Amino acid sequence: MDMIAGMTAKDAWPLFLRAHAALTDAIESRLSAAELPSLLWYDALWALERAPDRRLRMSGLAQAMVLSRSHLTHLIGQLEKAGLVRRTQSPEDRRGTYAALTEKGATMRARMWPVYRKAIDELFARRLTPAQAMAMAAGFKRLLAGLRD
Repeated sequence: MDMIAGMTAKDAWPLFLRAHAALTDAIESRLSAAELPSLLWYDALWALERAPDRRLRMSGLAQAMVLSRSHLTHLIGQLEKAGLVRRTQSPEDRRGTYAALTEKGATMRARMWPVYRKAIDELFARRLTPAQAMAMAAGFKRLLAGLRD
């Protein structure tokens, strides 16, 4: 009997968690082997690069990255120390803080992308048929839409 045919959503959940952890670990290993920063750093730099004026309020960046405020503050401190990000006070209310991508940060993100892209292709994309990829994407979109309700 085909084991996949009898799977339920309850079966899929732990597999999703294991796959995510294994893929993330493998990508982290590739970045480390290339002497590049972590995937978390990439995610922060990428979120800032896509933002208007390449900056976001800390709260907006925390939401974009699904991080707690305290974890984000620590991460931004590391990125700032490395010269990849700078913090600025909000001109609107003086209490808010923005994280802004520096040129050095944009350069680092661009250096990381080829390693990350190759890992995504080899570890994820090549292992799925187009139909499987479409089904996964549709399922993830449905899950995300349900969380916004």
